[in-house]
Amino acid sequence: MTDTAIEITGLRKTYAGEKGSAPKAALTGVDLTIPAGSIFGLLGPNGAGKSTLINILAGLVTKTEGRVVIWGFDQDINPRQSRAAIGVMPQELNIDPFFTPRGALEVQAGLYGVPKSQRRTDEILDLIGLSDKAEAYARTLSGGMRRRLLLGKALVHRPQVLVLDEPTAGVDIELRQMLWANVRKLNAQGMTIILTTHYLEEAQEMCDQVAIINHGAVVVRDKTSALLDRLDAKTLLLKLETTPGQLDLPEDVTLEHRADGYIAITYRRGKVSAGEILAAVTRAGGQIVDVSSEEADLEDVFLALTSDKAA
Repeated sequence: MTDTAIEITGLRKTYAGEKGSAPKAALTGVDLTIPAGSIFGLLGPNGAGKSTLINILAGLVTKTEGRVVIWGFDQDINPRQSRAAIGVMPQELNIDPFFTPRGALEVQAGLYGVPKSQRRTDEILDLIGLSDKAEAYARTLSGGMRRRLLLGKALVHRPQVLVLDEPTAGVDIELRQMLWANVRKLNAQGMTIILTTHYLEEAQEMCDQVAIINHGAVVVRDKTSALLDRLDAKTLLLKLETTPGQLDLPEDVTLEHRADGYIAITYRRGKVSAGEILAAVTRAGGQIVDVSSEEADLEDVFLALTSDKAA
């Protein structure tokens, strides 16, 4: 097993302009390494270049420049092996309505050259919860079932790397939970998962590491926990029985009276401790009856790195 699932160096993609318009640079020099065995989040605003990057990995779009290595296979030198190492669950529901789930998986396995003796159709149908719909026409399946079938099609050739492109867009809670259970199961078996999503709370919960793409380039790549530490703002929520007098708070600490009766005090953990703030409230005569805290989440990091001001 390789230590690196995907290695991307100097990746560029420029689309030709239409009707005399200037060429459009979708990727402007992406350098990215994705470790094997990880659940890796690939995030970015609409138009950032995520779809182009995924399509290049899948062999659907030809890169303009750069090097892509998937599971040790260079796309330019070993294109067949590199494509066999990756499975992609696309965002679009591209399913033939006249195939049954069993038929769709069998055809997909055939396209990848999987011998009939090595196909895992029944196993995959059970994994994605479609065993009871194995012989139903795809056109009769619900939207959630079709999305499960997309996952199954991506798994027929036993890829080492699985790309999930907005897998939970528009799905219900039950399907979302089933999908994440399957992702954790596959990852526990050694499969590397690459996830793109606009639901940042999912990325925060699921991903070991995250890369954020903006304007065709990687603006940050780090462990999820390290990214959250970049925004060290924290808010103490205090419920007081008695209103304090003038609070002598440290510099750069802000206070807000919320409609629910709590006082929100925001501070930087690197400069001020929660103990200093609580001591200041007590000195001013405030009697605390309840205390909780709020911390920055991945959405805060995302907005800080992809806003026009940050860009």
